Amino acid sequence: MRRTTLLFIPLLMAAASTHAGFRDASEALGFSGDGKAAFADFNGDGWSDLLAGGHLYRNEEGKKLVNVSEKAGAHGNGIWADCDNDGDTDLFIFSGYGPLFLNQGDGTFKTAELPEPPAGSSQGAAWADLNNDALVDLYVGGYEAWQQAVYPDLILVNEGNGKFREEWRSPSNACYSTRGVTAADFDEDGDPDIYTSNYRLQPNFLWQGDGKLGKSNVAEAFGVRGIPDAVIDYTGGIRYPICGHSIGSAWGDLDEDGHIDLFLGNFSHPPGDQDRPQFLRNRGPAENFHFEDMSGTAGLAWQESFASPALGDYDNDGDLDLYYTTVYGTGSGGIKNYPVLYRNDGDWKFVDVTGEQGLAQLSETYQAAWGDIDNDGDLDLCTNGKLFVNDGNDNHWIKVKLEGDGNNVNRSAIGAQVRIQLGSRILTREVESGTGEGNQNDLTLHFGLGSQTEPVDLQIRWPGGKRQTMDRVKVDQQYSVTYK
Repeated sequence: MRRTTLLFIPLLMAAASTHAGFRDASEALGFSGDGKAAFADFNGDGWSDLLAGGHLYRNEEGKKLVNVSEKAGAHGNGIWADCDNDGDTDLFIFSGYGPLFLNQGDGTFKTAELPEPPAGSSQGAAWADLNNDALVDLYVGGYEAWQQAVYPDLILVNEGNGKFREEWRSPSNACYSTRGVTAADFDEDGDPDIYTSNYRLQPNFLWQGDGKLGKSNVAEAFGVRGIPDAVIDYTGGIRYPICGHSIGSAWGDLDEDGHIDLFLGNFSHPPGDQDRPQFLRNRGPAENFHFEDMSGTAGLAWQESFASPALGDYDNDGDLDLYYTTVYGTGSGGIKNYPVLYRNDGDWKFVDVTGEQGLAQLSETYQAAWGDIDNDGDLDLCTNGKLFVNDGNDNHWIKVKLEGDGNNVNRSAIGAQVRIQLGSRILTREVESGTGEGNQNDLTLHFGLGSQTEPVDLQIRWPGGKRQTMDRVKVDQQYSVTYK
């Protein structure tokens, strides 16, 4: 087991004695723009920047967000990763199966050539190193033209230097209406697995990877495809058991047992036989990483037009909370639908704190992503075309920015997991690309630590399975850790 030296990065400290909630800082920061959101520090200055509503905003030390799309030459709905391992973060725009913008390291981007895309469109994608060669590949979801065509999913394999080849696409008679795409190493074998949220009452896919570009759809066997009912036919010649209208889903360890769980997000009309959202518990190696439905105790109140979830520990108490958007202002029967924030109280119980946290009655949106825009150690929220700054509390925290060496691990460290044990609790985070429908949380990992004041140990599991340990890391700090 390797041990390494940490680079400490001083940050501001949150000072409120109790959690004061969120405040809309959009006007003060100069931000506006609904549409998908993705956080990343694209210029390497230590402050998270934001791609939102198709525009790229540079963060000027948490005081201002400046729209630099035209100057930078990058725009659209996309996801971030250092795909050429040159030390800066690149941007893939998924909505048209591309383009790919390569970061030049000077605040500008240039367009890279990608394989000729099929006709169609995409609602989401995820970066993941599918063959463990230290280069992040792309899984791109294909959506549909309703009752006309269903578009293929693609796997684009990274060959280095910004060049990709098409490895696989959904067969023309087996395309599903993919919306959100998210990746995680749920089975802890060192390689990524891909979950696709499929619409039109279609079963979802869980592609279990083998680290060599092989994959198997294990959604049914592992209990995450949805709750099947009668079999129907759909556009493009596919036939499937009715499940849910999934729009976006999210991976995260919701019960602090060290295993990555899954929140399956479903839009659902009033009939009770349509799948509602599911909280799915990963039962770990003892049960071969199969999943158990914990939705019955979770307490999530039904809304018709649920859409894109994002998991983050907004109150720094150590567990992951749920923010979940809606996309109808008014649903069936004239019922109003609003995005919600649910606090995780442990033991698979979640409490609606939307109003008390300053997020009541937001409008319909697909936008939901977490990032620490002001570097004060708590997570801020981009949603509904606004940026909500978290006013924090006295709970403690640690932030960890991982970086691969570009030879054994991709430079963005996508797929790496970090665990912190606090008594019987094991806090787990994974560097991910793509959450919900087309959004992306910050690549820097955030851990709330509650009342913990003593130093903690970090257990890092890199893609490929190699582990490192950092002992006695002080709280209320950000650290950078490079694979060695």
